[in-house]
This record gives sequence, C-alpha cells and structure tokens, in this order.
Amino acid sequence: MKKIILTTLNSRFTHTSIALRYLYANLHELRESAEILEFSINDAIQTIAQKLLINKPQIIGIGVYIWNVSEVYELLHVIKKVSPDTKIILGGPEVSHEPFRINLDSADFIIQGEGDLALYELCKNILAGSAPKEQIIKMSMPSLKNVALPYRCYTDDDIKNRYIYVEASRGCPFECEFCLSSMDEKVRSFDLDTLLEEFELLWQRGARAFKFIDRTFNLNIKTANLLLDFFLKKSPPYFAHFEVVPDHFPESLKSKIAKFPEGALQLEIGIQTLNPQIANNISRPLKLDKIKENIKFLENETKAHMHLDLIVGLPGESLESFGANLDELVRLSGCEIQIGILKKLSGTYINRHDIEHGMVYSDIPPYDVLQTSKLSFDDICVMKRFSRFWDLTYNSGNFKESVKLIWQDRSVFENFYEFSLWIYTQTDSTWQISLQRLGELLFRYLCEVKNISKEKVAKKMLDDMMKLKGRAAPVYLKQYADSFQTNNKHGTSGFNKRQQ
Repeated sequence: MKKIILTTLNSRFTHTSIALRYLYANLHELRESAEILEFSINDAIQTIAQKLLINKPQIIGIGVYIWNVSEVYELLHVIKKVSPDTKIILGGPEVSHEPFRINLDSADFIIQGEGDLALYELCKNILAGSAPKEQIIKMSMPSLKNVALPYRCYTDDDIKNRYIYVEASRGCPFECEFCLSSMDEKVRSFDLDTLLEEFELLWQRGARAFKFIDRTFNLNIKTANLLLDFFLKKSPPYFAHFEVVPDHFPESLKSKIAKFPEGALQLEIGIQTLNPQIANNISRPLKLDKIKENIKFLENETKAHMHLDLIVGLPGESLESFGANLDELVRLSGCEIQIGILKKLSGTYINRHDIEHGMVYSDIPPYDVLQTSKLSFDDICVMKRFSRFWDLTYNSGNFKESVKLIWQDRSVFENFYEFSLWIYTQTDSTWQISLQRLGELLFRYLCEVKNISKEKVAKKMLDDMMKLKGRAAPVYLKQYADSFQTNNKHGTSGFNKRQQ
C-alpha cells in the first residue's frame, strides 16, 4: 500500500508532468511508499478520486495549473467528502501566488514556490504526526545543486507513448508583466555534464522527443550550443523543442540550427507584439531589427519548424496594431503563428494597467481579458473566433497555400478578419467542424465572396490536400480532379478517377 500519491490532471494524455517526477525523485526514503498517478482534464472526476483513494493513501499531492484548477476544485470536494482524513497537499504555479480565484480552502496544505525539497519535509512531518499548523507554506528557491533530477522516473511507457519534458535552467531574466516567469529572481542552471548524462540515458531507453521547458533556451549560448550538439551527434529521427529569445542568435548558434534535418527541431518564439509602445507598456524588450533578421534567417536558411506567438488584448493595443503585427509576421515567415488572448495570472504585474487601460478580466480560469480601453467585449469575442479559425485553416497546414487566397497581396489581418466573420455566420460555432465542411466553406468563400475562379481555387486546394498520400478529392472538388496534376519528387503524377 502506498502512503503518498502524487498526481495532477494534464491537459492531454500525451503530456507528462515533469513536476511530479521532480517531487518523486526528491522523496528519498519515502519513495518506496509513494507513486505517481497521472490523469487528464477529460477524465471523470469521481473516477479519478476513486483511483486515488482505492489504496487508502495518507497523503495526496496535487499539481495545480491554470488548465486544471477548476477540475482540482471539484476533485478536492469529492475526496474530502468521502475520505476527510486524507491529507491533501497542493502545489504548482496556480497556487503559488495570491489571490486565489478558485476556492481551495479544503486543501490541508498549499506549498507556494518550488516544492522539490519542501514536499519531502512536509510529508515526513505529516507521517510522523508533527504536521505544521499553517495551511500555506511559502518556499524560497532551492539550490538546484540539491535537487535530484527526475529523468529516471519516466517509465518505459512514458518514453514510448508520451512527451518527455526536460529543462536545463529555471527562471527568466526578463520582466514581461503578463508572465509568471517574470517573478523569478534570476536564471538558475543545472549542472550541464550531469544533465547530458541523464539525457543520454533517456536516449538509450528509446526517448526521441525532448520538449525543453526553459523559458530562455538561447540565453546562455555555451549551454545552448552543447545541447544542440547532443542532438546533432545522434541519428535521426528525433525531435527537440525549445523556447527561444527572438533577438539572440549569434553565428555559432545559427550554424548549428542550420544543420538540423527536416522535422527534428522546433523553436517556439514569443513575439507577443511588434509595437514598441505596447512592448514598453508591458516591460518587454523589443529589438525589432534583430527579431526580423533572425526570423528571416530561420525561415530561409534552416529547416527548423517555427512557432511564433502573438497576444490579443495587451494594454493599449488596438485591433489595428495587432493586425499590423500579424501582417508583418506573415510577410517574414510562413510558419505557425499562435494567436492567444491575454490572461491575468495572479502574482503578475499586469494588473498595474487595469485603470489606465480599462482592463477587465474574467475571474474564471483561464482568466482571459474581457475588454480593454481599445477593445470592446465584442472585439474580444470576435478575435477568439478569429484565433480558432486561424488555427483550423492557416496553422493546421491543411490549406497551406489555398488559405493565402483570402488575402493574396493585401492585408492578411483585414481579409482574414472578414473571412472569420463570414464563416461564423455559416457555422455558428468554432468547434466540431469537419475537415470536409471547413474545406467546402473555404472553397465557397473564395469563389463566391472573393470572386476568384473556381478552377484556380480548386487547383490550389487540391494541391494542398493531395500532398498527403491516400487522400481522395472531396465531393466539392471532384469535378476538377481529373485535370489536376501535381509534381512530386519522382516527377509528375496525375490524379484520376481510379484514385477517387
């Protein structure tokens, strides 16, 4: 029987919690009495509670995040109703800063800050009958030299079926006011030699997908180069994901990034805004020339997959300013552009703009902005739909070239904005739209609203769709399929009736 259960609700089954594995790795002699049980937010809460309680643990530790805090509230309620003596310890970003906007009073203890070492001491005291009286335990940052690494706690099943999260550092040197990482005092790094030994063990066990959670992977260029070398010495296929600072790519880093094969490297680049005034409002450094230069390099001289982030609703930013940001990014790169809505996380400094910029936020997770002095509630609702349709068409890659017909050589934002308004009138929803339905609507819009010839639109859409082997032409394009020709690496092949 396990006395301690460490758990969380991940956003998807394919995700793993590196935090739980840190906690488990640092339980020392208590590890024999502990286990990790992970769930997803799509699992039934009462079923989760049943699985957690089936062996009557004395302690349950739960990782709380913006994406699962509502479910954790319900889980707390159920556990305390049926097993009131079970001690529940909460930790994680969502409980590390106040105010709490979800009532978590029924938890026995809340560890605020990094709990790698704190959980061990708390569990030891609880099991010895000397638990502290206070509910909230505030922790200072532990020295990373004293933190046991978590990587051997990934199971073979994790390695085979799920993402493996890793980190070389914690913290961020920047002070972007919407981000919890801005609260950290400094960037702290793990011992690189030890870390590479652990990564090698993961590799030998079969791990091929490494997602680094460092906020600023390329801040320390020596470390970044050594980590890239680790992968460049390996035989593909493999996948490494890094979050990078957009204005810091010295030549040594560029030369290594350029060596990665197709599909091996993904770089997440937090742009957020390209407007200097708005960037200044949120204390975000913005070196525009360097950012544009580096995006062009990554786009034209490497095979890295880029993921650029923009935020809607920043203090003082209008739709026109956001639209200019989007237009510029599309001009610079054909990569994925993730459009997010500003969130007000407890503990961040973004609240200093509430009065001056008329910032109004929801108190329900994920705490999205509802309106600003520049954006009405209606504007925000429209932009949420804009973001969703952008994901379905542009970011999905299903309509890589044909979606560009929406704007052709004119403003990306203005034209896609009109498309998002139109398609919503047809669907009255942004969810559960099949790929066939979405394609048919795009075809209709381009032909009927944009007045582009059906033949031209059909050719573009068939070219996009038939790049994947085994796909058949959808019904609305079948009449154009007989004459469709596409080039592949072996030459020219036709799409004929036998393939329909």
